[in-house]
Amino acid sequence: MTMLQPFISHSLNGTIWRLEIDELNSTLMAEVRNVQDKLTTFTAIGLQTGNIHFTGYKTQERWLTGIEAVYNNVLLLHHYKNDTGPEHQGVIAINATTSANIWSNYAIAFDHMSINGPVIYQTAFQNKKLLLLDIHTGDVKRPFDVLQDKPLPNNIVIPGITTADQMPAGIVPANAFGNMVHYHNHNNYRIVSLHTQKKGVLQHHLLIMQGTNIVYRDLLNTDIQKLQPEAFVLHKNALIYIKNKAEIKVLNL
Repeated sequence: MTMLQPFISHSLNGTIWRLEIDELNSTLMAEVRNVQDKLTTFTAIGLQTGNIHFTGYKTQERWLTGIEAVYNNVLLLHHYKNDTGPEHQGVIAINATTSANIWSNYAIAFDHMSINGPVIYQTAFQNKKLLLLDIHTGDVKRPFDVLQDKPLPNNIVIPGITTADQMPAGIVPANAFGNMVHYHNHNNYRIVSLHTQKKGVLQHHLLIMQGTNIVYRDLLNTDIQKLQPEAFVLHKNALIYIKNKAEIKVLNL
């Protein structure tokens, strides 16, 4: 029996807050927030090559910033209007491989990503008129058209949920907390995420099986007080998960 090994294992200085994937070139972008330093940074990783394109990138606004989307090798970032609300302001575009600045516009806000590019609106106007941008230049191409500019699809698969007793015998530990597991089947592998309880605290586990053989296991979190959301996503053949809130791991399945 051959045990699986991580293809990518990269630790970051802070809590991984958000992950986004460029559908065209399989670049994984991470937003990392360090509460102690009040610092938000960004990291880019090639899912196909394993290369760390850049890490620790920050904007002039060190804290009130985050990821909007990534597409066609362009990462779109935003600022927050203030530190007390969720409203976004501005769009900053950087190269998703080199982190070079491409363009920025602080008079607009991002709405969503379409198959033809980012859809934005001008924040100075009370009526929210949607416009389509050229992602590489920041220029307005035309008004948004709901028929032409359909939402951009993705290849991200999230796990399903079932009860532990619905899994085949011998697949999961008998003490799965709440009798609940997240799982997904892919390329003859069964990926399972579950919680167990030990001395009154929860532990979060990831298991990968071939048949009834465990070919990979990892302890994602320990000494936690509440159930964590789904532990992993699958993008094409890349299994992506976060360990201890600060480490990205990727396995090729």
